[in-house]
Amino acid sequence: SSDTTKEILKSFASKLSFVSEKDAGQTDAINKGIAHFTSLQANYREIYFAYINSDDFYAPGAFSLVAKYFQSHPAASWLAGDAKIIDAQGKEIQTVIRAYKQLLRKLFFLQLLYILNPIPQPAVFFRWEAIRSLGSFDNSLQYTMDYEYWLRAQQKLGKPIFLAKTLAAFRIHRESKGGSSFEGQFAEELQVAKRYTTNSVLLALHSLHNAVILFIYRIIK
Repeated sequence: SSDTTKEILKSFASKLSFVSEKDAGQTDAINKGIAHFTSLQANYREIYFAYINSDDFYAPGAFSLVAKYFQSHPAASWLAGDAKIIDAQGKEIQTVIRAYKQLLRKLFFLQLLYILNPIPQPAVFFRWEAIRSLGSFDNSLQYTMDYEYWLRAQQKLGKPIFLAKTLAAFRIHRESKGGSSFEGQFAEELQVAKRYTTNSVLLALHSLHNAVILFIYRIIK
């Protein structure tokens, strides 16, 4: 990161472990993190995994809430909360899209994830032992490594637990992937869905949903 993240982390050096080095991109950095914690060989039941991009941030109390939930629900392998969408200045935007995805998570069923992705990446948390079984993120994907991982997790672990709590904020601006490359993102998302289902109806619904959302995005941007 080219911002002040490293300096901020250094001020908490007694409470955390961090590595700062060059990588081959976002997915490579995540996979390096997975490899790092794998090397620690810690008590896996006590470790929870999450990752976040430098533009985004966690809500106050998010870690405590997630830890308490996992501790009181030992069968839960992964969970997703809510995330507000903000602009470059931190102002909340796209509230209708957020409400739409909140509704989809309330109605969630296994086949829905083949059609669309209502899971906000910054608000997703895994037990570490689940990450061990799922492996690394797909470094060949430019935009949808998250979506592919959700499909893989659902296939192996079942659907996530959804918490009706705001755990994070997702920032969209002109230079972010979500703000500048949404056409490429949706095209790649469809190709990922095809890896996990051959159901022509689900894939047709995925294509239709992409077309509708792209139309809406072009209007609001």
